[in-house]
Amino acid sequence: MTRDQVLVLGIGNTLLGDEGVGVHVVRRLMEAPAPPGVTYLDGGTGSLVLLEPMQRARRIVLVDATADGNPPGTLRRLSPRFSSDFPPSLAAHDIGLRDLLDSFYLLDQGTPDVVLFTLSIALPQDMTVDLSPHLAQAVPGAAAAVLAEAGRTGPRLSLDSRPDCP
Repeated sequence: MTRDQVLVLGIGNTLLGDEGVGVHVVRRLMEAPAPPGVTYLDGGTGSLVLLEPMQRARRIVLVDATADGNPPGTLRRLSPRFSSDFPPSLAAHDIGLRDLLDSFYLLDQGTPDVVLFTLSIALPQDMTVDLSPHLAQAVPGAAAAVLAEAGRTGPRLSLDSRPDCP
């Protein structure tokens, strides 16, 4: 990946059901070839090894779950300026998203544009590799929003959407 590319990074623990939704979104995107200049990466539970591909990107689009109190499946687009602006993470990753971003910003390698898509979840109850119906239904729309973001240049206002789910 060259510095002028966009990195789409899905993060989450797929053994905890909905907590792994960021990975599921990126896997959905991987079903088709990535647009020119876009790289998809399944970041799994995250770790400092993700810093290297992040440093090579011009733009980073992150996808992760958040237990933010919104109805499960709510999709939010955030453009935080600092890691402290990110929503609370579930810390079911090796290191938290904030820790990863703090480490990334400390490297000060000409910080790229970072956008975060979150999908709201309830707190994980059981170990399962399956998504709940709400989150499974939200994945296609989230993938479409992430793909649109990956191909976009310049700032954009935040979006909030909630899928209709029985």
